[in-house]
Amino acid sequence: MPIDASALVALIDGELDCLSDARVLRHIRSLLVAPSAVLRAWNYGAPGERYPCWAVLDHPPSNTGIAYCDRGFGPRCPWGLVWLGGDRPMSIGMDSSWFPTFLGAYFDSFASTDLPIWRVFEVTSTTRVAVTDESAWEFAWERVRDCQQREPPRRYEVGHSIRYRQE
Repeated sequence: MPIDASALVALIDGELDCLSDARVLRHIRSLLVAPSAVLRAWNYGAPGERYPCWAVLDHPPSNTGIAYCDRGFGPRCPWGLVWLGGDRPMSIGMDSSWFPTFLGAYFDSFASTDLPIWRVFEVTSTTRVAVTDESAWEFAWERVRDCQQREPPRRYEVGHSIRYRQE
């Protein structure tokens, strides 16, 4: 059965109900748009093939957003990171930009880098331990570079500690 705008709002609200971080909730809500269907090119099918993708979040500073599409990479991964337009292609994009959940897409988006929720983690084959407090995206990556120079054999990554339900 095709999805509509009210069903999408309900899906997003359901995920946001599982998120307790007020900063993230406020940020997401400020970027949500009324769902609207946009035809986007499907680059893996027949020439000219396009599917309706529902725009649900816009991040104008990066010219990116989050869309919902139950075709293409959906229904397994219906939430995708897409370009808003301009000189960028209005396509569904690559599979690495599509996620099972709205929040999974959000935390992998340029939009989430607006918030100072990022930490540096030391990662081993069995553990992932935070080694910094929360900070801005750019500062966290500077700290990763510092850690890698001081202790090259160790592995570090940037991530967040925000809890939410993932599928």
